[in-house]
Amino acid sequence: MNIEARDFADDVRPTIARRIAQSLRDAIVGLDLKPGDTISESDIAARFGVSRQPVREAFIQLSEQGLVRIRPQRSTEIVRISIREVLNARFIRVALEVALVRKATEASATLAPDVYDELFRLQTKASDANEFREFHRHDDAFHRLIALQAGHEETWKLIDAQKIQMDRVRYLSLALGMPVTIDEHRGIAAAILAGDADLAERRMRDHLHKIDTKIHRIRDMNREYFTDE
Repeated sequence: MNIEARDFADDVRPTIARRIAQSLRDAIVGLDLKPGDTISESDIAARFGVSRQPVREAFIQLSEQGLVRIRPQRSTEIVRISIREVLNARFIRVALEVALVRKATEASATLAPDVYDELFRLQTKASDANEFREFHRHDDAFHRLIALQAGHEETWKLIDAQKIQMDRVRYLSLALGMPVTIDEHRGIAAAILAGDADLAERRMRDHLHKIDTKIHRIRDMNREYFTDE
């Protein structure tokens, strides 16, 4: 299990729990911890060099996010992916990001023409190297930047909390082609910089709805990761 275990000794307990939860979330999204795998408080505590209490708190956070199932007297299980929950999360994300991209377009006159270039360079570099984890990070950075340009960074935090179930499917979808995603990002960015809110909204909708056409194919390729619905 490829989890980065850092020295948390100087942190207060809530921070330790949140950081462990984030590390585990990253491992779940990146499929270092696969749907159906089990983890235990004692094993995770040993990996991070902490007591079991912050690990227990981290497990509760992940349970509330729908990523793990805590089972009394048994190991905690990584929850399998539910297509229904993924599409529910996509519905919420589209509603929020469409509003953000329109607001960002309103601010287009204040944006530098090359504002997205470095992100596209990093996305292309990750794509060329088949670095899924890095690509996923730079993909998120693009969407977060739009929220910042719209003046609503707090909304990105809401999106980030809602999109967890989508993230696992998005990660699996990267094997189907990262260059297409980059092209879609470039199209959204071009519409924003041109000040065309209708086009930016349409391109963002199309971009986020791509998961609808991919999800059943991804499930068929990875049936062991999905629930039977």
